[in-house]
Amino acid sequence: MLQLNCTKSNPGGPKLSRVYIFDTTLRDGEQSPGCSMTKAEKLQMAGKLVDLGVDILEAGFPIASDGDFEAVDAISREFPWVQVAALARSTTLDVQRAAEALRHAKRPRIHTFLATSDIHLKYKLKKTREQVLNDAVAAVALARTYTDDVEFSAEDATRTDPDYLEEVSLAVVAAGARTVNLPDTVGYSVPDQYAALIGRIANLLGDRAIVSVHCHDDLGLAVANSLAAVKAGARQVECTINGIGERAGNAALEEVVMVMKTRPDCYPFETGIHTEQLYPASQALTRFISFGPQPNKAIVGENAFAHEAGIHQDGYLKEKSTYEIIDPKSVGVPEGRLVLGKHSGRHALKSRAEDLGFQLTKEELDLLYQRFTHQADNKKGLRNDEISALIQDVLAKAETV
Repeated sequence: MLQLNCTKSNPGGPKLSRVYIFDTTLRDGEQSPGCSMTKAEKLQMAGKLVDLGVDILEAGFPIASDGDFEAVDAISREFPWVQVAALARSTTLDVQRAAEALRHAKRPRIHTFLATSDIHLKYKLKKTREQVLNDAVAAVALARTYTDDVEFSAEDATRTDPDYLEEVSLAVVAAGARTVNLPDTVGYSVPDQYAALIGRIANLLGDRAIVSVHCHDDLGLAVANSLAAVKAGARQVECTINGIGERAGNAALEEVVMVMKTRPDCYPFETGIHTEQLYPASQALTRFISFGPQPNKAIVGENAFAHEAGIHQDGYLKEKSTYEIIDPKSVGVPEGRLVLGKHSGRHALKSRAEDLGFQLTKEELDLLYQRFTHQADNKKGLRNDEISALIQDVLAKAETV
């Protein structure tokens, strides 16, 4: 079978590089329109994320509301062995509030952030570069008095002067940050450009800190940018279930993970994610917020493993790998499915009839197919009960003849 590989296969070669998954469904995801969750819902969703095996679970933004504070505290108590993160702006009050919310966590992370781009400094913060640098260093140093695990995010990193970004990155690491996040906050970057920036900072920091990425999907490039960054040296990806998040959302966790799992020839990395829990996690989130993923959403959408076109169905029934590159069960979907509509062929219709308990002759199948396509031309697809009724009508007429 023809295989198009990005790199030569290397059986028995070095172990795949580890990429850490930082899930922010309960923080960045939850703060987007229609995604607000109660403390009880956050606790249940956190359980799904724990089952999924995320490395860091960002549970909320404690200074934002009492509900967020209580959710971070509750998740820290309920899952004491999990690495729980809380967000804080680079201010004393924010960092102290985050630390208080995490006081019961056995593995707490304080995630502090401050914008570094000139456009944010001028219009939002109204501060100089020197002031922002000092504030970032002070926040990291304060956070380190509460925990050894501190992450600093340079908000709007992709629109920040690279020389200044280097200066900030070195300074926060010297102050004690173990992770430096370089977010594409407004989804402005493109893969080649982002990879160059990430590679520059990763080479600068070396093994002194992990470089993390947090990409938004304003141009539809969040996953592509995240993967390009990983190739360039990032070893933490911040993402959400179903890709929920501010505006057009974040990089979708399920897509980032499954690209690396499905194409290790192109992306020789591994995560700790239990991929069979991806679909259950997606379904759980859908129950807790006001919408689910679009039907054609990769990995977890309703149509991700559905086939309607007759040519596809014929190939699928002969050998599933003709039209499925991922085993549905590997992501928690029970099985692929054939959707019977106007594009379906005889092979799929015969298979569905057999699934429904009917054995048809060639003549009966021809008559059934004729009637099926006539109905399907005026519908979005036929349900099993409608197909069954058609079959029984065909059999009844055949028996009469």
